[in-house]
Amino acid sequence: MSTVSTEIRRGAYFDSVVLMELQSSLKRLPEVLDVGVMMATAANKDLLNMQGLLDESAKDAQPEDLIICIKAANEAFAQTALAEVDNLLVRRRSAVDQDYLPKSLAAATKMLPDANWVLVSVPGQYATRVAREALELQKNVFLYSDNVSIEDEVSLKQQARRQSLLVMGPDCGTAIVNGIGFGFANQVRRGPVGLVGASGTGLQHVTSRIHQLGGGITHALGTGGRDLSTPVAATTALQSLDLLRRDPETKVIVLISKPPAEEVAAVMLRQARMTQKPVVVNFIGHSAPEKMTDENLHFARSLDEAAELAVGLGLAPQISRPPETPTSERVTHGSGHLRGLFSGGTLAHEVLLMLRNYLPAVYSNIPLNKAHKLPDVWTSQEHTIIDLGEDEFTVGRPHPMLDNTLRLQRLQQEADDPSVGMILLDVVLGHGAHPDPAAELAPAISAARAAAKKAGRNLEIVALVVGTDDDPQGFASQVERLQQAGARVEMSTRSLAAHVGQKLPVVGKAPEGQNVDLKVLQQPVAVLNVGLESFAASIKAQEAEALHVDWRPPAGGNDKLLSILERMKKK
Repeated sequence: MSTVSTEIRRGAYFDSVVLMELQSSLKRLPEVLDVGVMMATAANKDLLNMQGLLDESAKDAQPEDLIICIKAANEAFAQTALAEVDNLLVRRRSAVDQDYLPKSLAAATKMLPDANWVLVSVPGQYATRVAREALELQKNVFLYSDNVSIEDEVSLKQQARRQSLLVMGPDCGTAIVNGIGFGFANQVRRGPVGLVGASGTGLQHVTSRIHQLGGGITHALGTGGRDLSTPVAATTALQSLDLLRRDPETKVIVLISKPPAEEVAAVMLRQARMTQKPVVVNFIGHSAPEKMTDENLHFARSLDEAAELAVGLGLAPQISRPPETPTSERVTHGSGHLRGLFSGGTLAHEVLLMLRNYLPAVYSNIPLNKAHKLPDVWTSQEHTIIDLGEDEFTVGRPHPMLDNTLRLQRLQQEADDPSVGMILLDVVLGHGAHPDPAAELAPAISAARAAAKKAGRNLEIVALVVGTDDDPQGFASQVERLQQAGARVEMSTRSLAAHVGQKLPVVGKAPEGQNVDLKVLQQPVAVLNVGLESFAASIKAQEAEALHVDWRPPAGGNDKLLSILERMKKK
């Protein structure tokens, strides 16, 4: 009879990718049936409980503690697996090729004084402290971390503006600065188009499409998803727009955002008109203007149209382009429900917008209509689109663009539902993303379709692949393996929506931007990396300088002690 053994490591810290790798290694040990390796947040304990891995000893664990749960054929195998944890961590090969790891940002600055960026991807409760320290060291900040309060975001961005620095984020998934991708970024050619994006995968999708259409990118500056909200007032977006206005290499500017606050959108559009450059605007879900072209502004109704307009306006050279829509054999699915499992929030949002032309109600954790808010994010109902990159899924665990574990579990859950006829997935390639998503997704897709067929029903799985032929994962190989598994592959949200539509019945004033020195875009990129090792490795793979910091939570992650130390520091 199987058994579960648990070990609690008080105040232990490893980045989420290390925990993902440890979990995978433990699963490969003899007679191990299931493994959970997570920080002991409330959400993670709920997930372990759903998996049948949470025993009484783990219920009192604190968020700063590490839980290691092993389900094995018997107690002896479980204990043997737990005994291997330290060996596996020692044998693990670091993603960073670096002789010495500085223990602090101050020490790292002395080692790499030319560093102009700090990449921050530590857990949200510590991210503000690290970002503020970076600003005090006169560094621009790429803040990947989520679960940062909006009050802290406003405070950080106001401080950055006073110092003529940029804070991209929090929850900023991607950026391209002077040809170097930060976070999850695709390998795209250089060209005349500069972008400002209050969305991660939206920015990736448009930069990838510009590349596919023969265009190129100067810079793509992320802002974080809340930047165009009323409290934040487009602080980073306005600074970024001003940078691209002054950048002589940028001939066309693209603005991308999830629905902005009305008063903030008005300020952004006014500033865009003052750039005296063509500006393509895609405020996703924002009401379309009466004129789609207004002076130097060109309004796009989709991410794909934004890319097409940008390439045309930039007079990009015409070169060979990949096929518009590689597809697998068409499979009809009848009247089954639609389920979408997205790693990119902007892609999920745009699909929701497109689906409202066909479906009376689509439930989601990021709904267009509050009435369609999913009561339980772990359980879909009727037609459902899930953004797995939202906070409820990422606290203490890797982002779904790094780790497919949760999506694979949810894919099986949705496929087993006899009411489901179609499942939508996004597969986002590029630097910093999962090195080979098809290796995990393709077998799961094949198994899900085979199980549905055995049960006497057709299950169609559609994958939206975001990437370029120069991405490290190999675009063509990813597409081929997904198709061989039986998935239909789409390359644009528009073609995805067109296909889905065939199968479904129709149914205040923001602050002015403070000038940031244009050198931030023009000088060679050099970064200090605090958090995910893979981000430093990605920067080095792009032949830019990166120094990884051996960061650990202050005060061992104890919130009470940390609060005391912070108060003492202010005295």
